[in-house]
Amino acid sequence: MEYKGLMIILDGVGDRSCPQLQGQTPLEAASLPVLDRMARDGVAGMIDPLSPGAPVGTHIGTGVLMGLAPADATVLARGPVEAAGIGLPVQPGDVLFRCNFATLEAQEGRLQIRDRRSGRILEQTEDLAAALRDIPLGDGITGSLYPTTQHRAVLLLRGAGLSSAVSDTDPGSGRMSAGVRPATAADATDEAAQRTARAVNRFVEEAHRRLVEHPVNADREARGLLPATGIITRSPGSVAPLRNLVTSLGVDAAVIAGERTVEGLGRLFGFHTVRKPGFSALPHTDLEGKLAAALAELEHRDLVFLHIKGPDICAHDRDPLGKKACLERVDRMLDALRRPDLAIAVTGDHSTDSNRGRHCGDPVPAFTIAPNGRRDQVSAFNESACIAGGLGRISATAFLLGLLDAMGVVSNYRPCDRDYLFH
Repeated sequence: MEYKGLMIILDGVGDRSCPQLQGQTPLEAASLPVLDRMARDGVAGMIDPLSPGAPVGTHIGTGVLMGLAPADATVLARGPVEAAGIGLPVQPGDVLFRCNFATLEAQEGRLQIRDRRSGRILEQTEDLAAALRDIPLGDGITGSLYPTTQHRAVLLLRGAGLSSAVSDTDPGSGRMSAGVRPATAADATDEAAQRTARAVNRFVEEAHRRLVEHPVNADREARGLLPATGIITRSPGSVAPLRNLVTSLGVDAAVIAGERTVEGLGRLFGFHTVRKPGFSALPHTDLEGKLAAALAELEHRDLVFLHIKGPDICAHDRDPLGKKACLERVDRMLDALRRPDLAIAVTGDHSTDSNRGRHCGDPVPAFTIAPNGRRDQVSAFNESACIAGGLGRISATAFLLGLLDAMGVVSNYRPCDRDYLFH
């Protein structure tokens, strides 16, 4: 190995033209002298996380950047990743769902959604989840809820003959008026999926019944906060082995995140994960502490993934000004990164549209900078500049390979590499 590597993943960094920013994206509007200088010293381009035009979730976009085989990314569910992020013990046959605490109201026999995230609830979610453990759901199935980050949680279903081939109860941010959807089997003839769907629906109903009267929610309402009166579920799956390019090359890697999904990916891949007080998924996370932790890990590891969730949070909140400010905070933090002996890559896991508050399929700006590496004519880190860069428009796997090649850990193509290069 010639050099060590650092990949900085700015979650949801790409965006679209925002009227609040006079038609610019948050990246284009932000003052980013450090990132712009780094981009000038390297080679830039645009990344498609999985396929051009296809929006992806954090678990897929970040997973591929961290070495997940593209074929495995197409079947990776969020539930098992979230479970790994909190170290939840699972058994063969368990089905895991990524969930939100949500503000639900019963109307005319249906659960309507007032807020999909209960105002991004930050506190006492453990108390709420404790009321939703080991609930009998019929057919010998039990359900338990465990909190992860902010409003997010994991639902664990345990019992014989379960299936992850069931639909989401979360309608998504654009379809909230339809209310909570009933879980259904992907195949009506699949009895295991039918049984699982019935269990999910019973859990959602029981969760609402128990949480409506929960003391935590009474206290939240008294303080003018949205109550967390139910859950909505999505992305079910079971734990399965995952192929990873970084580990296949014998690279010793670490993850600095403060976000359970990314920490879960790290654990599933066998990477070392670092969690400290002050590390969170919020825009005001301890950025300087995260960079210091990354540099400390590089003293005894080959590669560090530094994940920063803040830009995505602001975009989901439809706050392009907040996203711009968050990116400027990142830029100021990076002024302390003075390591000419490092191969560095900067990008995001996907683009998030601040106008709609949703992930979108636009490619993500990116650049790499390495000792004795190539340069192009790009002079700024943003969407309109990077689109003209020397990397062109490439896959997330190709971007990671470029960093690994700059580090000197990639050999000539071997047939065993095909799982990461073709899909």
